[in-house]
Amino acid sequence: MDSNIMDMFEKGKVVKICAPMVRYSKLAFRSLVRKYDCDVCFTPMIIAADFMRSSKARDSEFTTNRADRPLVVQFAANDPQTLAEAASAVAPFSDGVDLNCGCPQRWATAEGYGACLINEPELVRDMIRQVRSRVENPKYSVSIKIRIHKDLRRTVDLCQKAEMAGVSWVTVHGRTAEERHQPVHYDAIKTIKDSVSIPVIANGDVKSLKDVESTYLHTRVDGVMAARGLLANPAMFAGYENTPLECVWDWVDIALEHGTPFTCFHHHLIYMLERVSSPAERRVFNALSSTSAVIDYLRHTYGS
Repeated sequence: MDSNIMDMFEKGKVVKICAPMVRYSKLAFRSLVRKYDCDVCFTPMIIAADFMRSSKARDSEFTTNRADRPLVVQFAANDPQTLAEAASAVAPFSDGVDLNCGCPQRWATAEGYGACLINEPELVRDMIRQVRSRVENPKYSVSIKIRIHKDLRRTVDLCQKAEMAGVSWVTVHGRTAEERHQPVHYDAIKTIKDSVSIPVIANGDVKSLKDVESTYLHTRVDGVMAARGLLANPAMFAGYENTPLECVWDWVDIALEHGTPFTCFHHHLIYMLERVSSPAERRVFNALSSTSAVIDYLRHTYGS
């Protein structure tokens, strides 16, 4: 089942990637977006230390199947040995591991995870090297997902150190750790792309296939990653401007097949229907409290 993600970058097309999203980019949703031209999917961020410490965490945090490829498992870690052990555990069931160096949430940075790692290039380098030495499969990708510094020279230095350590590719969220909804710094992503010879993925404010194309034209990156844009429209990469009805029913089928908990099942539909329903319809739909009520509503409002 092993596939080589790096081969995808060789084909000259912009690789389309589903971002790691807490609670949302789980197996059922990955199965959905793969039906609509998503090339690579990430798991939600998993805390490597908890993953290795607890079999319960391993069972609940990492679920996959034979069709769930290419798959990248993202870990939060701040210790080379722990990350390497976690990567070794998931390597037989995935195509790559990614180190989260971009999560700006306070709890993560307080634990030494996420965006604070962009200020620790030597630690990031050591974690990459340790994973490289532990995972025997040469096709297995080792990547990092970062935010940028206000002083972009520091970000370039980080990426170049990671490249020398053997990182396969870098995803750049084009904002600093302090920025939330400010415009994405596409010029910064382009500068990073021009500074390394490994593939670079752009992330931030990608909400349509037109955004994928404009991001590529602006930065000449090798791939584009989307998060909220795919939540609102899982068929986005296939060129749909809004979630098509076919995709809504695909989600119902997939979610029921996977035994998706109602809250997750419902929340995905709330996102998917937001652009195509009226405020009054949203109030009714958002208040539904059972799977059967949701399916009845969809049939009555949109047809089967």
